[in-house]
Amino acid sequence: MSNEVRALEPKAIWENFANLNEVPRPSKKEERVIQFMVDFGKSLGLETATDKIGNIIIKKPATAGMEDRQTVILQSHVDMVHQKNNDTDFDFDKEGIKMFVDGDWVKAKGTTLGADNGIGVSSIMGLLASSDIPHPALEAMFTVDEETGMTGAKELDPSFYEGTILLNLDTEDDEEISIGCAGGIDTNTRYEYEQVETASDVSSFKIEIKGLKGGHSGMDIDSGRANANKLMGRFLIEFGGDLYLHEIEGGGLRNAIPREAVAFISVPTAKENDFEAYLKECESTFISEYTPVETGIEILCSTVDTPSKMVAQHDKNAMLRAINAVHNGVFKMSLNFDNLVETSSSLAQVIIKDGVFESKSLQRSSVESTKADIARTIRSVFDLLGADVEQTGDYPGWEPNPDSAILKTMREMYEKRFNKKPNVMACHAGLECGILGTHLPGVDMISFGPNIRHPHSPDEKVQISSVQKFWDFLLEILKETPKK
Repeated sequence: MSNEVRALEPKAIWENFANLNEVPRPSKKEERVIQFMVDFGKSLGLETATDKIGNIIIKKPATAGMEDRQTVILQSHVDMVHQKNNDTDFDFDKEGIKMFVDGDWVKAKGTTLGADNGIGVSSIMGLLASSDIPHPALEAMFTVDEETGMTGAKELDPSFYEGTILLNLDTEDDEEISIGCAGGIDTNTRYEYEQVETASDVSSFKIEIKGLKGGHSGMDIDSGRANANKLMGRFLIEFGGDLYLHEIEGGGLRNAIPREAVAFISVPTAKENDFEAYLKECESTFISEYTPVETGIEILCSTVDTPSKMVAQHDKNAMLRAINAVHNGVFKMSLNFDNLVETSSSLAQVIIKDGVFESKSLQRSSVESTKADIARTIRSVFDLLGADVEQTGDYPGWEPNPDSAILKTMREMYEKRFNKKPNVMACHAGLECGILGTHLPGVDMISFGPNIRHPHSPDEKVQISSVQKFWDFLLEILKETPKK
């Protein structure tokens, strides 16, 4: 399947993308991709190094006649979100991504594609390997662990870099030029609950909520998509006291909107018909509420053996109320930028099992004060429950600079080349630029990229024609890099 991807144009990107996607590269397990990138740089005879955290640096001198231009830092992250459909048999630690071409799009079979940020990485690789592309001196910065904490950016060693312009190739719409992004903080909670003997005369079921779109919990948070954890909490609490809870497991990745959730429950056998009717009614309600955004919502029910233990009813009620009460989605829209989410929260994971209730959520904001406000708001729900709450991974946003010199150059270039104005904006994703700016003060930063849809989900895809557009634009930017 990768052969049809390798045949795409520009080959400078797609060949490298196919090679990269053969290397397992989950966040915090990047040893193989780090070695892959080091070997790549050394094979070209270029200055190649890694810093203490594992970020890879590859430097390439300017081509003839471009020595008087400013040095450009090209930056992308090498890790990718690993997520698959429940019915997909795939081992991310051992297998390469199985890609295929579908019209104007490249997709993966039942898993995330890794276009986020593999297309950016592959584009930089193409430039480093080129022999006929004019460019200034290049410093390729490949960071690690962007998706689960931006550790690479946080621990970056700035002594490796002399560049004055940084091009971050990690946005997902080819009509956008990003000049700002949100910061974030993780809220992780733990609550020990009482287990009791399961009530007698009950029927037990496995409940699955599935078919949701999921997606990026920053870029897609204002799309109206459903969160499987919130739907499951609502489904379970609305049936009332005649429902006994054994387990819940929903979501997983901290920066992905949960697509699926599973619960094991029991109801009095005398109430079984009422429960079946309620399930159908609830499924119909969810479909009605989320149409046309969600088109595949299902609530599936299958009979299981009755577990010996259940959650004590007082704890069940308290935990389900917490799940229902915790804010999920947009918290505040920006008052300074049109249609920009300023502050949000996503309930990424819920696990209730073996006497422990754990949750993970991610709060984002481009304003530090409202980031603190939403983090406190989320924490308060779990404080009231009596849970242990840990808030970690705090990273800053990237404050927009509308007077950026490289922005002026790129805006004019875009209008001339494509006969339309680019959408200059800040985004609600957690780009590394905010953190990198603390290490590289004064560096002029811009982020852009090709059309990538549904990142962080198995529906992820990248548009072939947009990759060509992005590549041509990138080459022109490098050709017209301002002088020192």
